[in-house]
Amino acid sequence: MKRILTIVASVFVCILAGAQSLNVGSYNIRNQNDDDVHNGNGWQQRCPVICDMINFEAPELFGSQEVLVGQLHDMLKGLDGYSYIGVGRDDGKEAGEYSPVFYKTAKFKLLGSGHFWLAEDTTHPNKGWDAACIRICTWGHFEDRKTKWYFWYFNLHMDHMGIVARRESAKLVVSKIRELCKGAPVVLTGDFNVDQKNEIYTIFTTSGILKDSYVYAAHRFAENGTFNDFNSDIKTDSRIDHIFVSPSFKVNNYAVLTNCYWTPVDSGAQKSAAAPKEINLCRYQRRTPSDHYPIMARIVYKNKVKK
Repeated sequence: MKRILTIVASVFVCILAGAQSLNVGSYNIRNQNDDDVHNGNGWQQRCPVICDMINFEAPELFGSQEVLVGQLHDMLKGLDGYSYIGVGRDDGKEAGEYSPVFYKTAKFKLLGSGHFWLAEDTTHPNKGWDAACIRICTWGHFEDRKTKWYFWYFNLHMDHMGIVARRESAKLVVSKIRELCKGAPVVLTGDFNVDQKNEIYTIFTTSGILKDSYVYAAHRFAENGTFNDFNSDIKTDSRIDHIFVSPSFKVNNYAVLTNCYWTPVDSGAQKSAAAPKEINLCRYQRRTPSDHYPIMARIVYKNKVKK
């Protein structure tokens, strides 16, 4: 009996080694600023909604963009079981926006982490090429605590103005992935500021080391693009936020999550002939938690089962 149990346990370990699942995502949360407060989209009202949505979806890792240090700490308080890697892009410490990677500490051990600037000189804060802003890419090397399977995760925010900067940044990131990962499984998330029709997007998809999880998803829920401009009534086909994965990943599910929340317009209650009289309906304004929608993917990495 003991021998049988040992064999069963060994087979189980082999199965785990042959198929590793990840739930990942990307979310540009919009930086905290006074103009948004004036327009009714202040961070303090958006943050709880963002954290509640992430806690419900429970991605095991996700990249975020436009995160100022105060927002970073607010998210860590509101999120359940996450830590992060990343630095402020303006000084490599806390100044400016972060492009952090959040990860579940109970599931993953951090083997190493780092960052590089999207510029000709990748080693210190500076604008690259024709970029309007300093831009940064964050990376982490993770190990599954149970199965000991390891992988890499990159997250970035490419420039919104510089076409040359976006093109050269894409080439740089692909080069860095080749250099650091050496064929190991990798996930790349971010706000790329180019959609699926842009020639810069093809730098990633024709690299031979990355594919778009949207394209390869077995099941997809994506009724809108990823930028909403704080207006839930507009629609676009453009996806400027992406989840790229190694070709060996199978993408089971992909979604653009268009969840909203509501703020009151007036306090008057209305009734509906289609509902019980006890139900009060009030006029509220529908709002988006950010000017981007988050994207999520459920992916599985399959490699050769070791005997």
